[in-house]
Amino acid sequence: MRIGVDVGGTFTDITALDDDGAFHIGKIPSTPDDQSVALSDGVRGVLERVGASASTVDYLGHGTTVATNTLLELNGSSTALVVTRGFRDVLEIARQKRPSLYDLFAQKPRVLVPRRLVFEVDERLAGDGTEIRGVREDDLERLLLELSAVDVDAVAICFLHSYRDDAHERQVADAIRQRFPERYVTRSSEVAPEFREYERLSTTVINAFVGPRMHGYVSRLERRSRDLGVPVSPKIIQSNGGVVSPDSIVRRPVTTLLSGPSAGVLGAAWVAAQSGHRDLVTFDMGGTSTDVCLVRDGRALVASERSIDGYVVRTPSANVHTVGAGGGSIARVDGAGALQVGPRSAGARPGPAAYGFGGTQATVTDANVLLGRQNPDQIIGDDLRLDVGAAERVVGKIGDGLGVNVHDAALGVVRVANSHMARAVRQVSVDNGDDPRDLALVAYGGAGPLHAIEVAREVGMRTVLVPPHPGTLCALGLLVSEVRTELLRSSLIDIAGDAAPLRAVIAELREAAEQWFDRERIPTAERSTRFVLDMRYQRQNFELQVDVGDGDVRDEHLDEIVARFHETHRRSYGFAHPGSTVRIVNVTVIAAQPVQAPVAPLLPERDAGDAASVIARREVRFEEVGALSAEIHDRELLRAGDVIVGPAVIEQQDSTTVLPPATRSVVDPFGTLIVEVRA
Repeated sequence: MRIGVDVGGTFTDITALDDDGAFHIGKIPSTPDDQSVALSDGVRGVLERVGASASTVDYLGHGTTVATNTLLELNGSSTALVVTRGFRDVLEIARQKRPSLYDLFAQKPRVLVPRRLVFEVDERLAGDGTEIRGVREDDLERLLLELSAVDVDAVAICFLHSYRDDAHERQVADAIRQRFPERYVTRSSEVAPEFREYERLSTTVINAFVGPRMHGYVSRLERRSRDLGVPVSPKIIQSNGGVVSPDSIVRRPVTTLLSGPSAGVLGAAWVAAQSGHRDLVTFDMGGTSTDVCLVRDGRALVASERSIDGYVVRTPSANVHTVGAGGGSIARVDGAGALQVGPRSAGARPGPAAYGFGGTQATVTDANVLLGRQNPDQIIGDDLRLDVGAAERVVGKIGDGLGVNVHDAALGVVRVANSHMARAVRQVSVDNGDDPRDLALVAYGGAGPLHAIEVAREVGMRTVLVPPHPGTLCALGLLVSEVRTELLRSSLIDIAGDAAPLRAVIAELREAAEQWFDRERIPTAERSTRFVLDMRYQRQNFELQVDVGDGDVRDEHLDEIVARFHETHRRSYGFAHPGSTVRIVNVTVIAAQPVQAPVAPLLPERDAGDAASVIARREVRFEEVGALSAEIHDRELLRAGDVIVGPAVIEQQDSTTVLPPATRSVVDPFGTLIVEVRA
């Protein structure tokens, strides 16, 4: 049995795949104080429900927000930083570019290492890795004495140009570990071995800041897994969508900072591929925000750098764009009389007014309840039903501010939220050179199917896919994740007809990949490597990626690689410079153990004795056409081949799908709703 457990802020989702190919899902409250408790409870619960023993579990995938929460809440470990002499203030200076250029009152994020905890070593490498000054023993002893005088739990080491030669960093790290074995020590040449000093430094500091807490969590996770009787060690998902062993995560916890959305993207891509769609935009709408990501030919686009609450992280991650529009997003009328929705959210408590937990501000969920899109008789936690009266009161205040009735105000709230999300979909598609009309939108998350079809219509997309279990898709993504890491070397290579310099770097990376395979205990027959080049025109300061497959690059292949770079540049920016010099700046090997993807179970076709899926009718309001009587379908009663024409609402345990007028949905053989959207 394979089990995936994704821990979110409010709920922990579980998806299990048994030996017969059947999926079993579950959703339980998260345990923020120790996420491993919810994982243990969730695994135990699904095993009891299926009637299986823990000894039958041969894979346990896990998505966690421990590192993310530690950074966002700024409750990580006290950290010291060791740098090359003269570079003590790099962390403070950062980059010249600022996110709020004209904000006179903009606040910089808190520096994770105060200046008093930044220490210098008199060492130096040249840009090509040549040693200018080595690490002297007396200078190293001075550093150790300085570190003994401060109370820190972690030490980050980042020397200038250490991506070329990590000997100095290794020497200092070994000395610190020997003198202070209780301290978590991390070095930039292991965490982010590439040029761009500030980004490498920032990533290393974050790794140290979250490292001790992640180490403690992983230890508890492994202990609880053993106590359950699970015979395999958990695999933890990273921001790039690959899972690795707990040991790898302890060394580089920074790679999990953006892992939450990546599992959902993998699950969405797998579901879409089953239905014959490989080019798509994933659309994950939850209570606070919506995450969208472009997938080409079944693979998510990858970003090499992201910013989390103002902190720069230089690790590969699914190129997810987040917009502050979710079910709990708060609606208000601003001083100019315009309706605004988000980014502030009502959260889980008090949440939307309709939840009955004391919410006093209108949210997107309140608007959906008033429009009849969410079942007013739906039972939420502790047997509480949605409070339509409370939703009407708070949305009515929005209507008073706009001078419209309560239903028009609710339509306005939904329209503004949809506009925010449509802009995000355009950004990840059009900005990357893709026409959204050629892509499918895959809707998941608790609120995704409520809004996806109207968002698709606004963007001009023709097809929307709703997976069988949209509310737990991230847990499913953990079942289709491959064991994977990405190893990078910075190496400036001008492509000039000689592939030897590139082949030398590829050979070095191939050896590093084999060492990683050995540490992960991956059988030789199951090892896969793929190489990617970060390329740019000479004098450019940004790169584009070109895939070179297995890395067998010869002189005669260089012209083709350059031509592919020109085409990638033209697709991304609308132009290319075929006569310009092209330079390679980074070489990456993607080392993976491909997963044996599950086969989606087939949904039976409708028999004469099957119960009809229509369970009721109710009034649902839509823009332009007003209130219409819509069929309400129970998704558990749908069968393969069923056709549903909008207006209609499809309800299930973990989500609700709204089909506006002029839409048609077909249930495919795998149970996915294939919605045709007409303009």
